[in-house]
Amino acid sequence: MATKTGPQRYPGASRANWYQDDYPGDPMQVNVVVLHTTEGRSLPTYSGGSIAPNLTAVPDLAAKKLKWYQHFDIETSSRALANKRGGVETNTLNVTQVELVGTCDPKTHKKWTEAGQAHIYWPEAPDWALKSVARFLAWTHEEHGVPLSGPKAWPDYPTSYKDGGGQRLSFTEWKAFKGVCGHMHVPENDHGDPGGIDFSAIVRYAKAELDVDDEPTPPTTTPKPAVPAYPGRKYFKEGAVNDHVLKLGKQLVKRGFGDHYKVGPSRSWGENDRLNVRDFQKSRKELRGDADGYPGPLTWRLLFS
Repeated sequence: MATKTGPQRYPGASRANWYQDDYPGDPMQVNVVVLHTTEGRSLPTYSGGSIAPNLTAVPDLAAKKLKWYQHFDIETSSRALANKRGGVETNTLNVTQVELVGTCDPKTHKKWTEAGQAHIYWPEAPDWALKSVARFLAWTHEEHGVPLSGPKAWPDYPTSYKDGGGQRLSFTEWKAFKGVCGHMHVPENDHGDPGGIDFSAIVRYAKAELDVDDEPTPPTTTPKPAVPAYPGRKYFKEGAVNDHVLKLGKQLVKRGFGDHYKVGPSRSWGENDRLNVRDFQKSRKELRGDADGYPGPLTWRLLFS
């Protein structure tokens, strides 16, 4: 059985519609995100959770932001994919699933528009919505190592229905896949969502969120000191004694987050280290929703940047 690693709750996501207690699912180490569209205009009920994804993003059109609802842990299998007997695993194959409220169907888009019903048509989604999806993917990349890449083909709906655009992965391709894909790419499923969403823009925004350049250009000014490589979570737990703890403690003091130390940082991980890390996490909006005091890759990068 797989062991969960890293934070399981997306910072800022509501748990008002939490289904994991009723449908416990299987633990897994996530390396894939599947994007869906709900083909509706509000948060679905998901039949009480029996067909729910891990998260749902609901547009607040007036505020120009997505409100996130989390239904399962990031690394607990959810229930939004078809999984046929005798085929390959889908829901349980290291997958976090995200439903985007709105439509990818041009006919539905036209009908809602003519009726004056505000919504997001995801193939023409505004930048603020794409950037919110990108921020989530950047977080899964930082905290769980999900690659910021995916299939090249994202055909428009209804071409994407079944395998009209030739985009659906074979069983072998699916089992080897790591990254971000759509419902329309998953084998054993015939849905065509999220259609022609601007995946290249989402990836570009996610990399910008992480300050990652596809083709870095030589610096014209004195470069910033390089952020030391994140050593891994195993170095920051009860009983750990190592140089990484000391390096972390010195940086916390340097950044003004050493109040809980009585005599200063050391090589031994302890409660004072955790409390200082928690104070730093609470100071950053990117970390505030999961301020547990244990440094993950994003906490490390922000602390040393």
